[in-house]
Amino acid sequence: MSGEFVVSLAEQGIFTILIVAGPILILALVVGLLVSIFQATTQIQEQTLAFIPKIVAVLLGIVIFGPWMLATMVEYATNLFQNMNQFVR
Repeated sequence: MSGEFVVSLAEQGIFTILIVAGPILILALVVGLLVSIFQATTQIQEQTLAFIPKIVAVLLGIVIFGPWMLATMVEYATNLFQNMNQFVR
């Protein structure tokens, strides 16, 4: 197994992680931004107001994007296991 092959394998893994986690992170970022704008305009500084909407949005995002996220991770793992003979000689 060459160095380029290991780097390529790590690159595919990191890319898969970014693709799978990206929609949930962007959703949490947008909801957090909207909540902080709401807090700044109304001057309500309640801590639970910052966390509860983000938790709900992330849970809804997992429900919506969950099947796609699982399919992407299974595809990566299947590709990894199918090419196992290239890793171990």
